[in-house]
Amino acid sequence: MIKNVIFDFGKVLLDWNPHFLYDSYFASREECDYFLDNIMTIEWNNDGDIGTPMMEVADKWARRYPEYAGAFYHYVNEFPNTVRSEIPGMYELIVRLKSRGIHVWGLSNWSWETFQKMLHKYRIFSLLEGMVVSGQEHVLKPSPEIYRILLDRYSLDPSECVFTDDAQRNIDGAEAVGIKGILFKDAAQLEADLEPLLASGPHMQG
Repeated sequence: MIKNVIFDFGKVLLDWNPHFLYDSYFASREECDYFLDNIMTIEWNNDGDIGTPMMEVADKWARRYPEYAGAFYHYVNEFPNTVRSEIPGMYELIVRLKSRGIHVWGLSNWSWETFQKMLHKYRIFSLLEGMVVSGQEHVLKPSPEIYRILLDRYSLDPSECVFTDDAQRNIDGAEAVGIKGILFKDAAQLEADLEPLLASGPHMQG
């Protein structure tokens, strides 16, 4: 029986996309695409998400790619502009889950430094009963350790949990520790995929 739904943050709860920041920064879309596809790769994200101060991350990458130094510091200084809104329908979906007695949690790879700029800006985070953020724990998905931190901290049984994320590698990481995984596309798809898992659990209150 599923009693807990665990949510990734970027591209699941929040519409995060570095294009929002960089499309107007670079002279052309082609240059922007090249930068995001070849320079600011997942390695950049991991450097911050594991807890390294973002200015140190920018300094490191500016030394590696001095021609893009300004772009790295632009990210640090203007990070909130990488998010435009909550993902449509997700706030309402979480409210419906909670009304059925389902518990809701967060698990994200995110710099704690930059996440704090989002935490009180978007109301969706106030719905969560607890969260684990990689930048605080200094461990990244899909390492089994970060899933176990969440399970242990909140006394959750993995067989009673489902985790949704936009990256298959992170779904695989959850399933490796016994958590059911759902690859996220949008709120409607997630709700449809959750329903058969919740059908035998708590029903709508009222």
